[in-house]
Amino acid sequence: MLSIIIQCQLLFDPGMPLKGYYACSLLNNFEWAEGYAKRFGIAYTNDETLERWPKDSYYFNQKVISESGFDV
Repeated sequence: MLSIIIQCQLLFDPGMPLKGYYACSLLNNFEWAEGYAKRFGIAYTNDETLERWPKDSYYFNQKVISESGFDV
């Protein structure tokens, strides 16, 4: 995910009118080849209770958004 944010920053800095981007997966999800073994997204999901809690990438994204970017 960091590489996506770096690419967005590199476009934004010279004046490209970038309004935002989508994280490829906000939550853990089912993958056809791996089932639920691989964990994706910016939040962990408990498969039994559906409880969610943020991963480190969530806090990184939160900081980038609140600071309107970061130094590349």
